[in-house]
Amino acid sequence: MPRTLCSALHAGSGSVTVEGWIHRRRQLATVTFVVLRDRSGLAQAVVTDQQVREQVSDLPEETVVRVTGMAIANSKAPGGVEIVDPTVYPLGTAAEPPPIELWRPGLGVTLPTALDHAAISWRHPTRQAVWQVAAASMSGFRRHLDGAGFTEVSTPKIVGLSTESGANVFALDYFGSTAYLAQSPQLYKQMLTGVFERVYEVGPVFRAEPHDTARHLAEYVSLDVEFGFIRDHRDVLAQLRDTLAAMVDSISEKAGAAVRTIGAELPFVPEQIPVIHFSEALELVGAAPTEPDLAPAHERLLGQWAKSRFDSDFLAVEGYPAVKRPFYTHPQPSDPRWTNSFDLLFRGLELVTGGQRLHNHADYLQALAARAEDPAEYGPYLEAMRHGMPPHGGFAIGLERWVTRLIEADNIRQATLFPRDIHRLRP
Repeated sequence: MPRTLCSALHAGSGSVTVEGWIHRRRQLATVTFVVLRDRSGLAQAVVTDQQVREQVSDLPEETVVRVTGMAIANSKAPGGVEIVDPTVYPLGTAAEPPPIELWRPGLGVTLPTALDHAAISWRHPTRQAVWQVAAASMSGFRRHLDGAGFTEVSTPKIVGLSTESGANVFALDYFGSTAYLAQSPQLYKQMLTGVFERVYEVGPVFRAEPHDTARHLAEYVSLDVEFGFIRDHRDVLAQLRDTLAAMVDSISEKAGAAVRTIGAELPFVPEQIPVIHFSEALELVGAAPTEPDLAPAHERLLGQWAKSRFDSDFLAVEGYPAVKRPFYTHPQPSDPRWTNSFDLLFRGLELVTGGQRLHNHADYLQALAARAEDPAEYGPYLEAMRHGMPPHGGFAIGLERWVTRLIEADNIRQATLFPRDIHRLRP
């Protein structure tokens, strides 16, 4: 008999076979309730046959089994259906008791414990739901950009240049030479804009900065976009807006049940994201006008202001100082102290950095000279600019940070399958 997923059971199913993990057993005087878990959800089997009850008593939680029986309506059972008169067939050896009681409504353990036993803790329905939101986000990201004429690319993660972002990097021995783990696909996605016009990538990036905070990781998934023939950074912000809206729609479509399991509130993405200039943002939060960046406390205040003023979970801060942005960032035409770049704040936290890039070869040489950097280090990159590059720009979304704010978790590690930070290299 073909397998039926737990979520597909209904009272008219007749004889059914479900396969999954024993999520919970409840043994009463004359009946045993067995709750099964598969990738789609939970289903309950009711065992009254004494021989089958004895068999089930020897199968601990998390044992993988096949259950065959009749599906009937029961409003008190998961999904309103239960399986009666079942036979139970183990699909492997009896599981050892897990280090975490997965049948409880909440995980009920500390975050370090959950991370130490990630292979088990991710089985809990509330943990599964978190990554289902992440997976739906990536699906919506890809689907929208595919439909907008973008080409998905895959760029090297072992690179020979360590100076692109100014962040600390992980060095490694590469056949006797020093190489680095990529901090970003930035230079590659710009070069490929000169090939495909519109590109995107979903892939890992690495930052060897010794942060020990609730918002930083040493490795995370970056959703990168770059495209040509733009007027300025506002075109980039418009594309970002449409991409985020598509990601939210995908979550609603593909992971609505997961959102309900977590109790999350999806944001409304406005047709036009509110924008404020960096200099105005400093004034709003009471910071000195010479500050080169926004502190986390400033971002929280700006998030509260955007919610109060515009009823928006999003706020774009544009015009960051040139001294704080990478060399490839296009200056603000009216005042080169500022740039055609932005950060997007989501619920009071920086989520996205984006903007317009330089596209003329001579401007790159001037920008590198101003920072005392050797153009020879950027030979292949500058070659693309020398042979014709359209006005272009892009952005990057940190997937785990996006999900963390979506579910309003207090630590980014709650939205990371196997976190890497200054303390954790396992599992």
